[in-house]
Amino acid sequence: KEVIYKSRIYFTPLLTQSDIDAEKLKEIVRAEYQAAGMTPADLKTGAVIITGETEKKKNADDVLAALSDMAGDFVVAAAGPDLESVLSAKGAGADQISEEKRITAANIDIGGGTSNIALFEKGSLRGTSCLDIGGRLIRVTEGIVDYVYPKTRALAKTHGFDVRVGEPADVRKLSRICDLMADQLAMAVHLKEPDDIHRQMYTNAGMEMTRSPRVQALMFSGGVAECIREADGADVFRFGDIGVLLAEAISRNAVLGSIPWYPARETIRATVVGAGSHT
Repeated sequence: KEVIYKSRIYFTPLLTQSDIDAEKLKEIVRAEYQAAGMTPADLKTGAVIITGETEKKKNADDVLAALSDMAGDFVVAAAGPDLESVLSAKGAGADQISEEKRITAANIDIGGGTSNIALFEKGSLRGTSCLDIGGRLIRVTEGIVDYVYPKTRALAKTHGFDVRVGEPADVRKLSRICDLMADQLAMAVHLKEPDDIHRQMYTNAGMEMTRSPRVQALMFSGGVAECIREADGADVFRFGDIGVLLAEAISRNAVLGSIPWYPARETIRATVVGAGSHT
């Protein structure tokens, strides 16, 4: 398959913390069709998939219905965490690496609200899991914390400190929280023993990934992985969240770094590439 056009990356437009702005989303799609020089009628097949934190919004089904009118003969669905884990891992190339290298490789796709994990052994899927860990679970506007996800606050409080909406964004404290989030990812792939709060970090009370076969290598995809790949020392809050700090925390985590890392074929677009290539 040949890629002939890639859109810009957008944050999901929201009306409130629990509602997607469907009209704004349709404007984005219309603009990208125009930029690509295409219409919905030009496309024979494809997928509109709502994933991660966006899938939890109250009006997600209404948004799917609105976008389906603009998408031609497409598959339209809200992907649960297991499906998203597999799609992103295949888009990143974890299945291919595990087959070529004859190893067991886990891909961790870290987005705004969730981290989707899929484990492949010599090309075959062996397990998935998903945690509520992501770059937009703490958001920052003009140096002030303006959103904190409840599980993220609980994780910080378990380790003796707190973060509240309205307080100044303290880089040192937020970096420490990101270190804790990176540790949770290490626990999720069984490189570190779980702590008392780990069980609460799974999305929708999901299950842990299988302990066997043992993870031998890691790949990272998603928006936070893009920050890992393109670390440049610029403003850590340039995206209005902790995504850059989380990328830095993952990069310096000694436990995650104790096994080899392979570069992902795709990072921020891994899920959409997986959906397009593995229908």
